[in-house]
Amino acid sequence: MPETLKENTADASAPTAAVPAPAVEVGKARSLWSDAWHDLRRSPLFVVSAILIVFLLVIAIFPGLFTGADPRYADLAHHYLQKPKWGNFFQEDWFGYDIQGRSIYARVIYGARASITVAIVVTALVTVLGTVVGMLAGYFGGWIDTILSRVTDIFFGVPFILGAMVVLTSFEERHIWVVILALAFLGWTQIARVARGSVLTIKQADYVMAAKALGASTSRILLRHILPNAIAPVIVVATIALGGYISAEASLSFLGIGLAEPTVSWGVDISSGQEQLRNAPFVLIIPSVMVSITVLAFIMLGDAVRNALDPKLR
Repeated sequence: MPETLKENTADASAPTAAVPAPAVEVGKARSLWSDAWHDLRRSPLFVVSAILIVFLLVIAIFPGLFTGADPRYADLAHHYLQKPKWGNFFQEDWFGYDIQGRSIYARVIYGARASITVAIVVTALVTVLGTVVGMLAGYFGGWIDTILSRVTDIFFGVPFILGAMVVLTSFEERHIWVVILALAFLGWTQIARVARGSVLTIKQADYVMAAKALGASTSRILLRHILPNAIAPVIVVATIALGGYISAEASLSFLGIGLAEPTVSWGVDISSGQEQLRNAPFVLIIPSVMVSITVLAFIMLGDAVRNALDPKLR
């Protein structure tokens, strides 16, 4: 065989070097929460509501930064129903004075603390209670689900404001913690239903079945596998409900059953201002506008969170 033919045959039989495939960059998969945060940061609804809520929280926590006036100081001789001076921004007389000669601006600033505190604490309590009840009912099923569901239906059938009125009238002194416990006692049912429905769906997932097969304890399954995946709809409902608790506190105080003097809150000022609606409507309108803005901010936040966490709305 000629040398050239041998060389060609040897080259053909030799193993060819592997050609490296072009590198394909694969993006890192995002979790539900990171994906939701990615969408929230680009949502104008979330940005506007978050700015409003942060501003309101700063007012509630540090009212002294916005006014040096005492919200309880009354001067009937000089400030009886004095009209607002809209040009005096952030001054004591900016919003005028009420029937007792107290600065409405100072009371609006200091009243944010009571109203927002009631809403946040009630929301935290009903979220914990409703989530626990819903998880136990949805996960165990059977007679546990039957009992907890019937108890939830009983509480759900009680009109919220009417039930709170009945509970609060049984107390002689209705300070802030009495109002919080009364609202939390009646407000957990919706979150319990949402949590139960979410758990009923998630407990059939493969990773939950695998955890059971591997011998994981019930508490570990509930806390490590079910709760993180079932909490998203609960957070959405709780965020929207937070604004409702602010309006509920204001409504009860307006009816004379919620917070009362000497507590400074928007609801108390709305209640005291209703008698001056014809003579000095600003006494009623200004705290009412603050309640409306706050409720709207939390509802907008809840809508933005719902849009980010619900895949069907993407």
